Amino acid sequence: MKPINDPSLLNTGISISGHYLMSDAYATHRPKGMTEWLITYTLRGKGYMDVPSGMQHCIKGDITFLRPGTPHRYGTVKGEEWDFYWAHFNDYLIEDNLLPSEPLFIHNFKANTAQRRINQAFRRLLFDSTERDEYWQELCLNSLREMLMLLAQEQKLQRDPRIVETIHYLSIHMRDSVQIEELARTIGLSSSRLSHLFKEQTGLSIIDTLNQMRIRQAALLLTHTNRSASEICYEVGFHNYNHFINQFRKWYGLSPSSYKRKHT
Repeated sequence: MKPINDPSLLNTGISISGHYLMSDAYATHRPKGMTEWLITYTLRGKGYMDVPSGMQHCIKGDITFLRPGTPHRYGTVKGEEWDFYWAHFNDYLIEDNLLPSEPLFIHNFKANTAQRRINQAFRRLLFDSTERDEYWQELCLNSLREMLMLLAQEQKLQRDPRIVETIHYLSIHMRDSVQIEELARTIGLSSSRLSHLFKEQTGLSIIDTLNQMRIRQAALLLTHTNRSASEICYEVGFHNYNHFINQFRKWYGLSPSSYKRKHT
């Protein structure tokens, strides 16, 4: 019979994880901290984390990291419920620059897209750590690193969540005829306000960003497939071949055919 993995004996990756929906009677107290990291992600409700430097609340969209060795109490705020994912992990295989340096670190993902991606990554982590099939630790580590990289990306870019949603919308609808007015209604801003905010935060207009996405994809297809430039033109969302050629020259300084010859 194959022996059961004891989480306490694991020296890399995720040791234990779960999903809790807890009333305000829930509380955990560890005066000496833990030997592992604790990560939580709040789906709804309100929890708290109390460490020597002070107490902080956890609300929807908050990802929380508690360093090993940090004395702490945490639980559900009085009068609330706390719906959250959690996992214990050690950092043996994780790059130092991805992990927070503070004893307690809390960051809120305000953009719906970011919240969905963190939610999906944590769900995969939970499934893999529960099923424990072949390569489960590696799969859990991939999910954990995805969350850490999404956090690092958001901290570096520091974009308004509405701009994050706009870029995500453009990536989904790259092949469609995108109307700024319709996009603005989806985001919840006027078209003029969205256009101004987008340019301010990205340095490009919405249309330039959309065309840049299309041309990047076209360049990859030219390099890695046998499709013709005219076929790729329509596949990436352009409806006029001459416009496609002009945009390609704008971003790469070459015609599509010259780019293909140079890179294949």
